[in-house]
Amino acid sequence: MSPHALEELWPPYALRVEAGDLTLSVLRERDVPELVALVLEGIHDPGTMPFLYPWTAAPPEDVPANYVRYLGRVLAGQGPGAMSLQLVVRRAGETVGIQALEGEEVSTTRTVETGSWLVRREHGKGIGTRMRRAACALAFDHLGIERITSAAYLDNPASLAVSRAVGYQDNGRAWVARQGESAEQQRFVLTPETFRRGEPIRVEGAAAVRAFYGLDRAAATPVPAGSGTHVRS
Repeated sequence: MSPHALEELWPPYALRVEAGDLTLSVLRERDVPELVALVLEGIHDPGTMPFLYPWTAAPPEDVPANYVRYLGRVLAGQGPGAMSLQLVVRRAGETVGIQALEGEEVSTTRTVETGSWLVRREHGKGIGTRMRRAACALAFDHLGIERITSAAYLDNPASLAVSRAVGYQDNGRAWVARQGESAEQQRFVLTPETFRRGEPIRVEGAAAVRAFYGLDRAAATPVPAGSGTHVRS
């Protein structure tokens, strides 16, 4: 018996999204060195903490092993209903960040949450908005997702602006603990009706990903007319 390709054994590895000069593909072990280098270079203002879990505050010497451990937890925690698509974003072939789609019981709730980070030198160029739009189009048009949530601290205007540019609607606020202090978050929700689309996307491997996460019944859902989406799955 010939061995299976890794993409057959772990279907998310075959997922690929293209949007103009951006490509998004699922995080693999081989991507870790480049991502660690970006984190160490800097992915946010060192005087602020945009993440609920302050993982970027770890000593620099701990970051490489911590990222490998994180990848292990991501792989171990996935299966039917539990999604954690950590999509490595490349612009013209250069790795620039991560765009995530995550959710529990997604085959029932049809709901995921977006999260992302982008190397700091690429901030302010519109890349964050483009990669969020690409991930949302993937979720709505190819994975059968019906709503997408997000949240950002009130002192993170860049993230708030991206959510609003993409069409997320305000969905209340919450107080959370951040590095030993109370901080207020704005919550958002996005639906296909409010989604402000960007450039067309091209997708490979979505059918196997739907099956992997128990989203098969979404396979019969048509892609919205005029979405500009091309399917190769």
